[in-house]
Amino acid sequence: MNFDALIIGGGAAGMSCALILGSAQHKEYAKGKSIGIIMHQKSSHLQNALFNNVLGLSPSTLGKDILDNGKQQLQDLYPHVIQIEKEKVKSIEPYSNGFIVETNKNKYSTETAVIAVGYTNLMTIKGLEPYIEPHPKAALEKNRIWLNNTDHKIVDNLYVAGTLAGWRSQFSIAAGSGAQVATDILTLWNNGKHTKVHDKITV
Repeated sequence: MNFDALIIGGGAAGMSCALILGSAQHKEYAKGKSIGIIMHQKSSHLQNALFNNVLGLSPSTLGKDILDNGKQQLQDLYPHVIQIEKEKVKSIEPYSNGFIVETNKNKYSTETAVIAVGYTNLMTIKGLEPYIEPHPKAALEKNRIWLNNTDHKIVDNLYVAGTLAGWRSQFSIAAGSGAQVATDILTLWNNGKHTKVHDKITV
């Protein structure tokens, strides 16, 4: 399967990125774009999270509910975004038109890839080794990592979002990081013209 954008990771950063990309479906620059997300969720820190300090979320919201509700929101609003379940990414390698992403079950090609998995040193996606460094905003004893990047971009058309991009482990920060990457991709699709997508109440 071929994608214009493929997101690896179904946590706060990955799903936020997918929602923003999906919401641009009616824009001329995004029409017909193929978007996918590989829903790595088992190791997401949201599995055990409880939120009382996030703007817009009701106190006592559970992270595991956000994972479930986020998938449903993405399916209900933007069903053209393909959710790939029960697959784990083994490698990502460059090729002439982007990247080949291999999972334990399939191979996918994508023009643009977004890495949005967690920042533990257990992350083992072959092809990313040259970019792995100790996390700059986590305690050394926790052995957290990041993928060296500049403003979320590792190399052309390869992005990282969330804690793995070097940000601290806060839900709002991770979600915002994923949204930032999505608008960067939309800007690429819009021939470099800075862009964003807003929903507005019409009267």
